[in-house]
Amino acid sequence: MVLVLVFGAALLVAVLLSGLAARTVLSTSFLFLTGGALVGDGFLGLVHITPDSGIVSVTADLALFSVLFTDGMHVSLPKLRTNWRNPARALGLGMPLAFVFMALATHYLVGFDWTTSFLVGAVLAPTDPVFASAIVGRAEVPAKLRQLLNVESGVNDGLALPAVLVLIAAAGPATAGTEPSPGRTGLELLLGLLCGVVLPLLVSGLARFRLLGAEPKLQPLLPLATGILLYAGCHLTHANPYLAAFSAGAVLAHVSPEAQKSFESLGEDLAELAKFAALLVFGALLTPQLFGDLSPGGCAAVVLAILLVRPASLLLSLLGTALSRRERLVAAWFGPKGFASVVYGLLVLRSGIPQAEEAFTLVAVCIAVSIVAHSSTDVPIARAFDVEDLAGTGDTSRGIPAQALPADGGS
Repeated sequence: MVLVLVFGAALLVAVLLSGLAARTVLSTSFLFLTGGALVGDGFLGLVHITPDSGIVSVTADLALFSVLFTDGMHVSLPKLRTNWRNPARALGLGMPLAFVFMALATHYLVGFDWTTSFLVGAVLAPTDPVFASAIVGRAEVPAKLRQLLNVESGVNDGLALPAVLVLIAAAGPATAGTEPSPGRTGLELLLGLLCGVVLPLLVSGLARFRLLGAEPKLQPLLPLATGILLYAGCHLTHANPYLAAFSAGAVLAHVSPEAQKSFESLGEDLAELAKFAALLVFGALLTPQLFGDLSPGGCAAVVLAILLVRPASLLLSLLGTALSRRERLVAAWFGPKGFASVVYGLLVLRSGIPQAEEAFTLVAVCIAVSIVAHSSTDVPIARAFDVEDLAGTGDTSRGIPAQALPADGGS
């Protein structure tokens, strides 16, 4: 109950400060992360959470499912067909490059075996605009830059997931009594994809029957009911719920745009609450001892991940595009490690694979450093775009309205 009290207090403070967060370097997600750290064993000791605590697996599972479901519903095929080149480069070339570069850094600097090194690379590959909300949510920032970062961060969570799960299975043996294999993981992913495609199609078909159909005020509950059924069904059948969530959201948005539009506000709110809860739990796991356990090679790998791996990967992928040099530099810098990496890191920690604790330590420190670095630089850089635009040098494409995002961004 103490954890519920802390969550309620953090939520109240976050809401009251959300207006300030939209104008300054403050991040409401950062409040939950630091709040969890303060009440955890590393500081006040009000909440005792370990990687084996049931609350860790429950919050991570629900939060990732809800976030991937809403992410999938943001995948607009018409928009992607119109403006697909820059996001496709970032996802098809930049993300694999970051994956490989991070694996090389962790292998040679930290000493992980190759499987664990690539696992760390996969965990840290997704990006999250939550900690760069001033860039993706402000109209003064060029529209093509906002779209690049939004599409990239919305899709790369789902793309990284299969690699994370397969590499966890390949890095075994895991905890006693369980021996997951890449083949079994592949079957679970296939079942998840199947469930994620079939169930939304069935629901959409039912909604089109003449005698059926949702009343307008209940329309937002149709995707919610689909998500609940999908979540329970996947856990009962051992289908992968995360791939199912992402694919179901994308399919539902494509076959039923009216359902996607009605659910958008509710879905964002539910996903934000789930994310905040998971960040609070993750923060409680961050202790001074955790940071002290990071080796000098791990510290070097974290610095490279933030300052070199992401920037170099995206700059290489965007060579030859219509983006200006300044826009490419901004896009390369804003690759914050966010919520998906938090949950994937928890999956690694709970997997029981060799070097799981060392890998989680590296991931956790990298996420914490990334949150501080990126959430404290998005407002100044966004304002720089505004100043240059007022001086007559801004990008005329900025006139496209910014995507409606929460005050702290969104994934």
